[in-house]
Order: sequence, then structure tokens, then C-alpha cells
Amino acid sequence: MTDQSSLSTPVWQRIALGFAIAALLIFCLAPIFWQFLTSVKVNADIETTPNIYFPSRYTLSHYVELFARRPFWNYLFNSGFISIVSTLLCLAIGTPAAYSLTRQPVPGKNIILGVILIVTLFPYILLFLGLLEIARVFGLGNNYLALIVPYTAINLPLTILVMRSFFQQLPQDLEDAAKIDGYSTGQMLLQILLPLTLPALVTTGILTFIFAWNEFLFALTFMTQEALKTIPVATAQLSGASQFDTPYGPIAAATVVGTIPLVVLVLFFQRKIVQGLTAGAVKG
Repeated sequence: MTDQSSLSTPVWQRIALGFAIAALLIFCLAPIFWQFLTSVKVNADIETTPNIYFPSRYTLSHYVELFARRPFWNYLFNSGFISIVSTLLCLAIGTPAAYSLTRQPVPGKNIILGVILIVTLFPYILLFLGLLEIARVFGLGNNYLALIVPYTAINLPLTILVMRSFFQQLPQDLEDAAKIDGYSTGQMLLQILLPLTLPALVTTGILTFIFAWNEFLFALTFMTQEALKTIPVATAQLSGASQFDTPYGPIAAATVVGTIPLVVLVLFFQRKIVQGLTAGAVKG
């Protein structure tokens, strides 16, 4: 059956919509495409004025140079390890906390939720001086914990709020039936409720992972050893043959390499992400 609403839409509106979508895609993807082109240009084309947007010569030497001159595999490992551990900690701590604040009779629940909401809105950059002093007192400089602990603490409130909203949508009858069948609270949470909230876990986990992967200021301050630096810091500190030389090619290559894991992660979990973002939007 033909959609009558699409037939009634004027042709010029559909054309205008197509142009608008194309313009939005170009606006969003053009910087990424430009970085990729820069990463495969030869140095002569990068330094040419006016710019050569679509070069006739391509090279992978910037990627080779990136891994040959710097321990870039170490940077990838550092970013991945810190991001994965902080994400798992957020989910492991935030999910039970969200369930307790949803179903359990927690004293001062509304006050706790209010504090969590305030912390979520609080600019994390204002925590910098306090975290710097804590890292100095406990000797956490050049230690993975110096980044894992702050990243977990910063993302934990968001994890609790998102997971709580999903637990609120689950029917209470499901939990009552599980308790009648002899499930403890922990068993019910792990075996019944968590599989139902998998889209929320994936969405929250990816948001936490992206924040930890891209964070710059804490990583710049707390990780000064070359072997412990993360992708954003290492990319920002790439240098050329002299102090007046800016290695645009290797920087663009580092940007592409640092972006690929995030793109792969989002594409792999895209269906769960869409479910997590749209769950509860339509009822019935």
C-alpha cells in the first residue's frame, strides 16, 4: 500500500529535505574526511598554497613514521586499558546503585538523587586542583589509577541516572515473580534484569568509554612518562624535525588511528545504542 502522506508532500519540499540532509552530512563529515586526506598526502601537497583538496599523489609514510618514531602501540594500549577499566567499574558500581535507588527503600533517596544530578551537571574541570593534590599525596603520578579513579568518579553519576531510568521501566511483577521462584536480589539482577537492560548498559558504557578515550587535561597532567601517555596527549605532543616544523601529516595520521577504535565500537554496537537511546520514547 502506497504511503499517502509521502505522495501529498510537494516535490520541492522533498528536494529541499534531501539538500538539507546532504548539507548536514557534509558539515559533519568534511573535517574527518579532510584529516584522512591530510594523513595520506605527501608533504609537498600538504605545504602547498593554495590547498590541494584532492591530491594526485598518496602515501602511507605518515602512518609508518608515526609508529616508527614513537611508541604508538603503547599509547593505544594505555588509552584502551584505562578506558575499558573505568567503563567496567562505572557499570559494576553504577548498575547496583541505580537498582537500589529504584527498588530498594534507601533512606534519603531523593536527596541522594538530587546530589547525583548536581554532580552530573558540575564541570569536571573544576575538580582538577583537588585531584592533583590527591594524586600528589598518594603518589599516583604516572600510575593508571591516577586516571581510572577520576574517570570512574566523573562518569558514575551519569551511569546511575541512565540505568535508573531503565529500571523504572521494568514491571515490578517481573521482580515479584523472580522472588517467589527463590531468586535473591543479586541473582535476579544478574540473571533477569541486566539482560533486559542490555541496550542501556551498552549505551552508557560507550559514552563512558568515549569520554575516557578522549580526555586530555588529566592525562596530560598525571601521565608524564612517555610510555604511559594516552592517544590525545601523544598526538598533541608530536613534533617535527625542528621546533619550527609542524608535522601535519603524522598528526593527521594519529588522529585517524585514534578515531578508528571509536568508529568500530559504535558501528559494532549501533543497534544496541539506538535501542538504548530510544527506549521509553514511545509507549504502547
